[in-house]
Amino acid sequence: MLLVAELGTRLKEARLSKGYSLDDLQEITKIQKRYLVGIEEGNYSIMPGSFYVRAFIKQYAEAVGLDAEEILETYKNELPSTPNDQLSQSMSNSPSRRKVSKGPSNKMMEAMPKIIVALFIVVIIVAIWILWQSKNSSGTSEEVNPTPEMEYDTNVKPIDSEKDKKDKENKDAQKNDKEDTNSTDETPIDEDQTDQTEEMKQTISAGTIETDGATTSYTLTGTKTMKIKVEVSGPTFVGIRDQQQQELLTDTRVYNAGEVIEYDATAQNYVRIRLGNSTQAKIYINDEPLTYAQQIVTQNIVINFNKEQ
Repeated sequence: MLLVAELGTRLKEARLSKGYSLDDLQEITKIQKRYLVGIEEGNYSIMPGSFYVRAFIKQYAEAVGLDAEEILETYKNELPSTPNDQLSQSMSNSPSRRKVSKGPSNKMMEAMPKIIVALFIVVIIVAIWILWQSKNSSGTSEEVNPTPEMEYDTNVKPIDSEKDKKDKENKDAQKNDKEDTNSTDETPIDEDQTDQTEEMKQTISAGTIETDGATTSYTLTGTKTMKIKVEVSGPTFVGIRDQQQQELLTDTRVYNAGEVIEYDATAQNYVRIRLGNSTQAKIYINDEPLTYAQQIVTQNIVINFNKEQ
């Protein structure tokens, strides 16, 4: 226990040289005073375990300014051993195993190359057998189905001789000449004699202003109908009369914007349309707009209808 006493004495001397009491050292290291006394006296049996012996000595040495690693290394043989040290010692003393037992997996790996070679050989044998079987079957089929004899068509027509060809050409030429003669005898169709029906086109003549200054006359030709339509865009009087000055409209009055007056005057040869405000009314004859010859507010529009037969 000489080294232990020397360890405790060395630590104690270092403590005293620092001027620390055991109470001071307890405050610094947080190690209980009785453990510090045990370290200085070499009494490690009071320690909670062998691990704490080394830990407490290391803290003690560092607190008093000593090299903790050097202290532990110098006095390691006299300090109580830890469980790790005992385990290392037991492992170093146990004999090493020189041989490792082989498991089933190692045996399988050793046998794998042999298995692969065997499978490869089996595949080659099967392929050769298949080729041999196919060759034999093709040879047998050729013997069973011999090449059939060729059959000749006895109905083939003989090739025409040169004389027959010439006779045929002469007949064709005579036939063509006859057709040409017949075609020239036909009377050509005179296109000028074809009846052509010209489409009728409606015409409204330019307006002729009458002597009263309020009436404009128009002539309607080129049509079989005379349908009158008046579109009103503002308040205006509208009336339609025949040549005997009889009212043709059943509703002769002042019309408002948006109203439309329609009257079929096909049966009449003459109509007079009275407009109270022509600037607010537009007249259509068979959907063709009528152009006013004069721009006056109140006027009479006379339509003379020359009906096509």
